[in-house]
Amino acid sequence: MKKLHNYVLILSVLILAICCTAKTADKNSNDITGKTWKLIEINGQPIQLKNPKNNPYFKLNMTDMRYEGNAGCNGLGGTFEIKQDIMRIKFNQGISTMMACDDLEIEQRFTKALLAADNYSVSGKILSLNKAKMAPLAKFVLQE
Repeated sequence: MKKLHNYVLILSVLILAICCTAKTADKNSNDITGKTWKLIEINGQPIQLKNPKNNPYFKLNMTDMRYEGNAGCNGLGGTFEIKQDIMRIKFNQGISTMMACDDLEIEQRFTKALLAADNYSVSGKILSLNKAKMAPLAKFVLQE
Protein backbone atom coordinates (compact mmCIF):
# COMPACT_ATOMS: atom_id res chain seq x y z
CA MET A 1 0.00 0.00 0.00
CA LYS A 2 2.89 2.35 0.83
CA LYS A 3 4.41 1.76 -2.65
CA LEU A 4 1.11 2.69 -4.30
CA HIS A 5 0.99 5.89 -2.25
CA ASN A 6 4.54 6.78 -3.35
CA TYR A 7 3.68 6.15 -7.04
CA VAL A 8 0.58 8.34 -6.82
CA LEU A 9 2.60 11.09 -5.13
CA ILE A 10 5.35 10.96 -7.78
CA LEU A 11 2.78 10.98 -10.59
CA SER A 12 1.02 13.99 -9.05
CA VAL A 13 4.27 15.93 -8.80
CA LEU A 14 5.12 15.15 -12.45
CA ILE A 15 1.71 16.28 -13.66
CA LEU A 16 1.98 19.51 -11.66
CA ALA A 17 5.45 20.19 -13.06
CA ILE A 18 4.27 19.62 -16.64
CA CYS A 19 1.26 21.91 -16.19
CA CYS A 20 3.36 24.71 -14.69
CA THR A 21 5.93 24.44 -17.50
CA ALA A 22 3.23 24.66 -20.18
CA LYS A 23 1.74 27.80 -18.59
CA THR A 24 5.14 29.47 -18.40
CA ALA A 25 5.86 28.67 -22.05
CA ASP A 26 2.52 30.22 -23.10
CA LYS A 27 3.25 33.44 -21.18
CA ASN A 28 6.74 33.72 -22.69
CA SER A 29 5.43 33.26 -26.23
CA ASN A 30 3.17 36.31 -25.74
CA ASP A 31 6.03 38.47 -24.43
CA ILE A 32 6.87 40.78 -27.31
CA THR A 33 8.96 43.20 -25.24
CA GLY A 34 12.71 43.60 -25.45
CA LYS A 35 12.74 42.13 -28.96
CA THR A 36 13.20 43.74 -32.35
CA TRP A 37 10.26 43.24 -34.73
CA LYS A 38 10.88 43.79 -38.47
CA LEU A 39 7.94 44.77 -40.70
CA ILE A 40 7.02 42.22 -43.37
CA GLU A 41 3.41 43.07 -44.26
CA ILE A 42 0.96 46.00 -44.12
CA ASN A 43 -2.80 45.57 -44.61
CA GLY A 44 -2.36 42.05 -45.95
CA GLN A 45 0.26 43.01 -48.54
CA PRO A 46 3.97 42.11 -48.30
CA ILE A 47 6.08 45.26 -48.19
CA GLN A 48 8.15 46.13 -51.23
CA LEU A 49 10.97 48.48 -50.38
CA LYS A 50 13.00 50.48 -52.87
CA ASN A 51 15.92 50.12 -50.44
CA PRO A 52 15.67 46.75 -48.59
CA LYS A 53 18.40 47.82 -46.13
CA ASN A 54 15.92 50.29 -44.63
CA ASN A 55 13.36 47.76 -43.39
CA PRO A 56 11.03 49.34 -40.78
CA TYR A 57 11.20 47.87 -37.28
CA PHE A 58 10.33 48.61 -33.67
CA LYS A 59 11.29 47.47 -30.17
CA LEU A 60 9.43 47.80 -26.85
CA ASN A 61 11.39 48.76 -23.73
CA MET A 62 9.54 47.81 -20.51
CA THR A 63 11.96 49.72 -18.27
CA ASP A 64 10.63 53.12 -19.30
CA MET A 65 7.57 51.94 -21.29
CA ARG A 66 8.91 53.40 -24.53
CA TYR A 67 8.98 52.12 -28.08
CA GLU A 68 11.72 52.95 -30.51
CA GLY A 69 12.44 52.03 -34.06
CA ASN A 70 12.86 53.13 -37.60
CA ALA A 71 10.06 53.63 -40.12
CA GLY A 72 12.41 53.12 -43.08
CA CYS A 73 14.72 56.10 -43.01
CA ASN A 74 13.21 58.14 -40.19
CA GLY A 75 13.65 57.20 -36.57
CA LEU A 76 10.58 57.11 -34.35
CA GLY A 77 9.78 56.67 -30.71
CA GLY A 78 7.21 57.26 -28.02
CA THR A 79 5.45 55.64 -25.11
CA PHE A 80 3.24 52.58 -25.10
CA GLU A 81 0.88 50.70 -22.80
CA ILE A 82 0.64 46.92 -22.76
CA LYS A 83 -1.43 44.26 -21.01
CA GLN A 84 0.35 41.05 -21.92
CA ASP A 85 -2.10 38.76 -20.13
CA ILE A 86 -4.89 39.83 -22.56
CA MET A 87 -2.59 40.81 -25.46
CA ARG A 88 -3.68 44.46 -25.58
CA ILE A 89 -1.36 47.26 -26.69
CA LYS A 90 -1.56 50.97 -27.32
CA PHE A 91 1.16 53.03 -28.98
CA ASN A 92 0.94 56.71 -28.03
CA GLN A 93 1.77 59.46 -30.51
CA GLY A 94 5.52 59.97 -30.35
CA ILE A 95 8.29 61.73 -32.17
CA SER A 96 9.91 61.15 -35.52
CA THR A 97 12.66 62.63 -37.62
CA MET A 98 11.46 64.16 -40.89
CA MET A 99 13.93 63.31 -43.64
CA ALA A 100 12.78 62.83 -47.24
CA CYS A 101 12.72 59.13 -48.13
CA ASP A 102 12.26 56.82 -51.10
CA ASP A 103 9.75 54.68 -49.21
CA LEU A 104 7.73 57.49 -47.60
CA GLU A 105 4.38 55.79 -48.30
CA ILE A 106 5.46 52.66 -46.39
CA GLU A 107 6.74 54.85 -43.54
CA GLN A 108 3.36 56.57 -43.28
CA ARG A 109 1.44 53.28 -43.39
CA PHE A 110 3.80 51.74 -40.80
CA THR A 111 3.33 54.66 -38.38
CA LYS A 112 -0.43 54.66 -38.94
CA ALA A 113 -0.62 50.92 -38.20
CA LEU A 114 1.30 51.33 -34.92
CA LEU A 115 -0.96 54.14 -33.73
CA ALA A 116 -4.18 52.33 -34.76
CA ALA A 117 -3.35 48.97 -33.15
CA ASP A 118 -5.16 48.01 -29.95
CA ASN A 119 -4.22 44.32 -29.67
CA TYR A 120 -1.69 41.82 -30.93
CA SER A 121 -1.23 38.13 -31.59
CA VAL A 122 1.88 36.00 -31.81
CA SER A 123 2.34 32.85 -33.87
CA GLY A 124 5.85 31.47 -33.63
CA LYS A 125 8.16 34.29 -34.73
CA ILE A 126 5.38 36.34 -36.36
CA LEU A 127 3.76 39.27 -34.54
CA SER A 128 0.50 40.74 -35.82
CA LEU A 129 -0.73 44.16 -34.73
CA ASN A 130 -4.51 44.32 -34.95
CA LYS A 131 -7.42 46.71 -34.56
CA ALA A 132 -10.40 45.10 -32.83
CA LYS A 133 -11.23 41.82 -34.60
CA MET A 134 -10.35 43.03 -38.07
CA ALA A 135 -7.59 41.59 -40.26
CA PRO A 136 -4.06 42.43 -39.08
CA LEU A 137 -2.92 45.99 -39.70
CA ALA A 138 0.72 44.91 -39.91
CA LYS A 139 2.82 41.78 -39.50
CA PHE A 140 6.36 41.56 -38.20
CA VAL A 141 9.00 38.89 -37.95
CA LEU A 142 11.26 38.52 -34.92
CA GLN A 143 14.70 39.88 -35.75
CA GLU A 144 17.26 37.37 -34.47
